[in-house]
Amino acid sequence: QVQLVESGGGLVQAGGSLRLSCAASGNIVSINVMNWYRQAAGKQRELVAFITSGGSTWYVGPVKGRFTISRDNAKNTVYLQMSSLKPEDTAVYYCNVDRAIGGDIQRTRYLDIWGQGTLVTVSS
Repeated sequence: QVQLVESGGGLVQAGGSLRLSCAASGNIVSINVMNWYRQAAGKQRELVAFITSGGSTWYVGPVKGRFTISRDNAKNTVYLQMSSLKPEDTAVYYCNVDRAIGGDIQRTRYLDIWGQGTLVTVSS
């Protein structure tokens, strides 16, 4: 069983910064792509950024230059450093893993794993 636990959300003023963390727990030997999504009230969930196992990154347009995604493979953890926050960044942020490989003999594959979400509120 693999679980994702997010932390770091909260209330911040516009222009401020927050750092989100997402740790994968369980018997894991490797994780493929790690993603951050967000869902604002009344809107669809959108992909914000991802990072591959090799460290390649991608960002959605509105966050480029303000957000930085990184990962610590030894800790099975992904981070999202958010700077110059704007009220439109207010949303529930979700961590997602597309594929993880377990450390059991069968090398169990865990697909499309989601965290519980963490709320980020940016006040104007």
